[in-house]
Amino acid sequence: MNISLYIAEYERYLRLEKNLSPNSIQAYIRDIKKIEDFININSINLSSNKPNSDFFESFINWLAQNGIAPSSQSRIISGIRSFFNYLLLEKIIDENPAEMIEFPKLAKKLPNFLTLEEIEKMLSIIDLSKTGGFRNKVIIELLFACGLRVSELVNLKKADISYDEEWIKVTGKGNKQRLVPISQNALKLIEIYLETERNKQKASNADKETLFLNRRGKKLSRVFVFNIIKELAIKAGVRKNVSPHTLRHSFATGLVANGADLRSVQLMLGHESITTTEIYTHLDRKFLTQTIDEFHPRSKKRK
Repeated sequence: MNISLYIAEYERYLRLEKNLSPNSIQAYIRDIKKIEDFININSINLSSNKPNSDFFESFINWLAQNGIAPSSQSRIISGIRSFFNYLLLEKIIDENPAEMIEFPKLAKKLPNFLTLEEIEKMLSIIDLSKTGGFRNKVIIELLFACGLRVSELVNLKKADISYDEEWIKVTGKGNKQRLVPISQNALKLIEIYLETERNKQKASNADKETLFLNRRGKKLSRVFVFNIIKELAIKAGVRKNVSPHTLRHSFATGLVANGADLRSVQLMLGHESITTTEIYTHLDRKFLTQTIDEFHPRSKKRK
């Protein structure tokens, strides 16, 4: 079995037939290549030995020995299962040997989120007199106001903003589009940004319609946005591990805390399954405490 050849063919399949985004394809292939690394490092000859339970058990042990966390192991296993399903679809193999891999048990970790006070601290220290300062303010407001993924933010077009309807059109994972409500405050900030900064910039041919640009007139990178937010959090004295995704978590947590139903939150976040959204119900401890106080038969407040 020429694993390198099949990985290259699978990459073309993901791009042309599954129509996945470049970021998703890159993530899939990076994980699948772990099995290629394992084969090469251990000089395993797949031409005479097909992958079996012993092979995959050794592979998972190898991942653990190399410091790959259980959560990452699960993601890698999922990707490898999909890869072998592709080989099965193409009739390169007769059965999917990766189906026998057991996923490691994962401890549920609650995501970090910011309070409104912490977000306002970050906004307050932005130097609006500097080039890109107001843009950075709009970025934070938009991530928090709409719960966007960073990849969705950097790919926003000017035409994706509907000022009359108060919606933004978001292109998410797998190029799936959704409409997300946007506040009047965030819309006003976008209008000011366009008038004072964006429309005065000379954009590259590829990014003329892109909403947020860097100094060179090109689309922002995800790393650039990550660094902006990380730096602002440190300057604001926020003692949490803050990333663009933290603002997405903060958006969802705030909605659930104020009584939004999970289905609505799921649609706004673009989650495939409501199970993914359910984690936010565990974050609103204040609401849960109030519920116990109000409704539990032995609660002191009911006596």
